[in-house]
Amino acid sequence: MLLMRRRFAFAAAFGLVLAALTTDGALAQRVPPGPPAIEAEFRQFIAGFRQALRANDANAVAALTRFPMLHNSDMHDQAAFQRATYRQIFTQRNRSCLQTVRPIYEKDGLGADTFAIFCGDTRFIFTKQADGFRFAETGFND
Repeated sequence: MLLMRRRFAFAAAFGLVLAALTTDGALAQRVPPGPPAIEAEFRQFIAGFRQALRANDANAVAALTRFPMLHNSDMHDQAAFQRATYRQIFTQRNRSCLQTVRPIYEKDGLGADTFAIFCGDTRFIFTKQADGFRFAETGFND
């Protein structure tokens, strides 16, 4: 009798774990891609941005950034970005993450085309401007 209870408890626990894992996958939804022309333009931009990050080139990243840019709830100009903000934002871990994580397309509150990349606690936001995409801000990954 005791052996049957243990088997039942094990089977019940296994079933709960299996259900939890299956439900997680079912709830995860694929994020729809952006319009094809916007996706293509962003792919071209992010390739250059990633190349600048691989070289750890603050000047090249600054050239691909919209200023003033928002970081830690503060606005930063280009001089501050190149002097200190770049090193705060683009740690080795974040530079590596930005090389591999898939960007997510979304429209911002003003209807602008944006892409976000999530690296740990940080959300990197890239916004389409009249002159193309630019790195615009960081935010907390909630």
